[in-house]
Amino acid sequence: MNTTDYETILTTLVDGVMTITMNRPDRLNAWTYKMGAEMQQAIEAGNASEEVDVFIITGAGRGFCAGADIKDLFQQQAKSGDSTDNEAPRDWVGLVRGAKPIIAAVNGAAVGVGLTQILPCDFIMAAPGAKFSARFVKMGVVPELASSYYLVARAGFGLANRMMLTGETIDAVEAQRIGLVDELVENHEALLPRAIELAKRIGENPSRTLGRVKELVTQNMAESDIKLVQKRELTALAECYKSPEHHEAINAFIEKRPPSFKGLGL
Repeated sequence: MNTTDYETILTTLVDGVMTITMNRPDRLNAWTYKMGAEMQQAIEAGNASEEVDVFIITGAGRGFCAGADIKDLFQQQAKSGDSTDNEAPRDWVGLVRGAKPIIAAVNGAAVGVGLTQILPCDFIMAAPGAKFSARFVKMGVVPELASSYYLVARAGFGLANRMMLTGETIDAVEAQRIGLVDELVENHEALLPRAIELAKRIGENPSRTLGRVKELVTQNMAESDIKLVQKRELTALAECYKSPEHHEAINAFIEKRPPSFKGLGL
């Protein structure tokens, strides 16, 4: 299924996988408030749809997202002194962490907001030609979208600081080495098929349980109180034990058949 109601993105839905493609290839998919708002709308629509199990975010053409569109965004903000806009998305990080699983498939340059918007995603995959830069300092601004947390969580304190303080650009091999990229595919052509393959493997699992896993990771990844971590897990487990998904998994095991979770998490 294809959706063409957006101006700056494209969406496709095949076998439970919704692919959201940033679609300003002539500007290397430079980010605008309109693009952010449309991506948010697409994710919210997918979250509300029984047909969508997993999201993939990627870019059209040779770029993934080359940062904010300076002409359309930074220039306006410099004149007005603020970043308020009726189309500005609200709490992107909260949206991503509360959404169905999201895989970022980085096909080219991911710069500035092109990088920070994917850091909260559940898995980051890249083609060999992908490049990454948190170059905010070079524009006289600081990182956003909780990237001063998520970049450290992914790459570690020292390397994250280096990226943010120098504004340097790193290639896909280096990004994987430092943990910023979770998987580096063999070539550009393999990127989306591999992302779709992983998305389908994730989507086979019960949707409500996937949501609980994401919630636990979000709550516990920076939690220093281990007793609280376990308390949250035990509370979620108690709910799972009573769920139709858990009962279906037990029955499928006993009956020696694949489980069927579709529709049970509603």
